[in-house]
Amino acid sequence: MGREPGGEDDEDALRVVLADDHPVVRTGLAALLESVRDGTPRVRVVGVAASGREAVRAAVTLRPHVVVMDIRMPDLNGIEATREIGRVAPRVAVLMLTMVEEDDSVFAAMRAGALGYVLKGAGQDEIVRAIRAVAAGEAIFGPGVARRVLGQLSRPPDRPDPCPTLTPRERDVLALIADGQPNSAVATRLGLSPKTVSNHMSAVLAKLGVTDRAQAAAWAREAGLTHPPDA
Repeated sequence: MGREPGGEDDEDALRVVLADDHPVVRTGLAALLESVRDGTPRVRVVGVAASGREAVRAAVTLRPHVVVMDIRMPDLNGIEATREIGRVAPRVAVLMLTMVEEDDSVFAAMRAGALGYVLKGAGQDEIVRAIRAVAAGEAIFGPGVARRVLGQLSRPPDRPDPCPTLTPRERDVLALIADGQPNSAVATRLGLSPKTVSNHMSAVLAKLGVTDRAQAAAWAREAGLTHPPDA
């Protein structure tokens, strides 16, 4: 774990730790951040970390305002390290700066406590703006990541399964019953014997806690199970 790659001391600067397992990335990013002189507060790199565990130690010992974290890190990955930083150094904000842009990684990072998620292709101004934002407690995403987050949030919630104990075949039978089909037609449609359809229907009634086909059909329509399976 490195310390104080920055220049002169500046009590008003934003103290940043860079966590990335590639030395070239750490060096280049440190130089980029230290070269910014416009805007306030100024960003000062106070330490670097080459692994997830080093990032956690740096968050505790160097007391930065922000840890800029890659996801793919040795020892602890960036998401695990972010979660641990939230536990041992809760005042330290984490900004993900990574090449990884899959939805699962974005939302895992947010659940772990990261306040921002920016891709490594971002420009200097965008990275500095993101660091200042998370230091102020704001959530920030790069443009591509923001579209993913907004798309996920705008999706209607998944409808909970009203009766998860029904088997796929029992659902098929129930859907056809709800469509008004008699047992003989259900049997022909599904390639089953009438006796097997009757057995499935008995199981459906028991699982739904109803006493007859009409009640089962009403339950299916209310639950949205009204599309018979394809032949």
